[in-house]
Amino acid sequence: MDTVNPLLVSSASGLKMDVNGGEMSKNPTLICAPIMADSIDKMVTLMAKAKASTADLVEIRLDSLKNFNPFEDLNVLIKQCPLPTLFTYRPVWEGGQYGGDEKKRLDVLRLAMELGADYIDVELKVAHEFIKSIGGKKPEKFQVIVSSHNYQSTPSVEELGNLVVKIQSTGADIVKIATTAIDITDVARIFQITVHSQVPIIGLVMGERGLISRILCTKFGGYLTFGTLEAGVVSAPGQPTINDLLNLYNFRQLGPDTKVYGIIGKPVGHSKSPVLYNEAFKSAGFNGVFVHLLVDDLEMFLRTYSSTDFAGFSCTIPHKETAVKCCDEVDPVAKSIGAVNCIIRRQSDGKLFGYNTDYIGAISAIEDGLQARYNMSSAAGSPLAGKLFVVIGAGGAGKALAYGAKQKGARVVIANRTYERARELANVIGGDALSLDDLARFHPEDGMILANTTSIGMQPNIDQTPMPKDALKYYSLVFDAVYTPKITRLLREAEETGATIVSGLEMFIGQAYEQFERFTGLPAPKEQFRRTMSKY
Repeated sequence: MDTVNPLLVSSASGLKMDVNGGEMSKNPTLICAPIMADSIDKMVTLMAKAKASTADLVEIRLDSLKNFNPFEDLNVLIKQCPLPTLFTYRPVWEGGQYGGDEKKRLDVLRLAMELGADYIDVELKVAHEFIKSIGGKKPEKFQVIVSSHNYQSTPSVEELGNLVVKIQSTGADIVKIATTAIDITDVARIFQITVHSQVPIIGLVMGERGLISRILCTKFGGYLTFGTLEAGVVSAPGQPTINDLLNLYNFRQLGPDTKVYGIIGKPVGHSKSPVLYNEAFKSAGFNGVFVHLLVDDLEMFLRTYSSTDFAGFSCTIPHKETAVKCCDEVDPVAKSIGAVNCIIRRQSDGKLFGYNTDYIGAISAIEDGLQARYNMSSAAGSPLAGKLFVVIGAGGAGKALAYGAKQKGARVVIANRTYERARELANVIGGDALSLDDLARFHPEDGMILANTTSIGMQPNIDQTPMPKDALKYYSLVFDAVYTPKITRLLREAEETGATIVSGLEMFIGQAYEQFERFTGLPAPKEQFRRTMSKY
């Protein structure tokens, strides 16, 4: 397999057929399936699975084997593998499982080369000696990956640059650097090194904050990425599945010109936004990818990823209010609400524009619910007019719903754990305030509306609810912004007491319409959004 300098392949040229004759790929980045098992038989089975998954090659982790007879077993693995092979025999001192004699370990890697392996991975610490020992014996298409793993952090760009030079000086065919993300901005340094590399390079960042390195390496010219055959069975922290790479992120279709979008939050792994937008991007033929962005410091994130290639973001808990301060311009509605859930980077000058699409989705869904309950026609004005509307939570989503309800003529009450924050928001929009503890005893009238905008009851804490069940009988409609699970404990108990319930999925889909249009300039595929989300 010849190495390709990924930077010389323009997005227009260099379409490659994948090894398994699958769809054409816009990029030369390979997908490698790590094979970890305690027996040769299991490894052979997993190799067949890797072939079926349309991986381009397998990494055989010899250090995961319980009993290993090098000559016999390597022969079987190489002969029976339906894909190109990369052999790794990772020692304990580099984060692997092999704790035996070092000379024996390197002998095994040499033997793998002699028996027909396509690649072997050897650690920087021993690479110089090892490569010297195979001088002149190297088969023509065989390549040595020299790797360096940092399980603590991601060094500076200067240190990473020096590391690349050091790895190259060993005689490596392919450079591999794996670091650890303490913050998502660490990944930018690996992208910088990858995109400017004059040699084939694998640059990956471990951990949840490093996930984008494993997806966007194809945009920045990485030689390969690792995709697992099963969720959770990983050879390094943060690896996505091959299925997600191909079907969620459309990996084969990403290239240097692909625009990057994402959901900024903490936590963020539960969000279904990538499913929704990537499917819609693919159907519309739009050259974009939408990823999870686990962000600790929003300002630093936006400052680091300042290129217009990072074109737009959805914003969720806890960053919606900070986002107002981070944008160059904020839409008047978002400014009144004091929260931004959609950030667009203008392509002409890179300026950031903030919008709020939260209130539209939620308020329309609540109005639809009330109209259906009371058989009202939509011509009769908003069914929220004059209603007592109780909002739990005074964060970004709480502000959006309070603002939206007030616009429709509702009387608004804010309930929050800390009364001061509730009071603050109530003063801004012109409403009343309560502490969350007092809410259970609050029933000045029947037929009120309740909207939970906190994360109480969200996975994994699905047994939690912000309201005791017996207090729900005073409400005609209950809305929950949480949509994982779709029916939260709050909604289930509200339905049992006879209230109309509106799931956060409605708000999620509604706010996504406008964001999709802002991201792409195309009309939102409303039917497709509903179909996609109905699977959840």
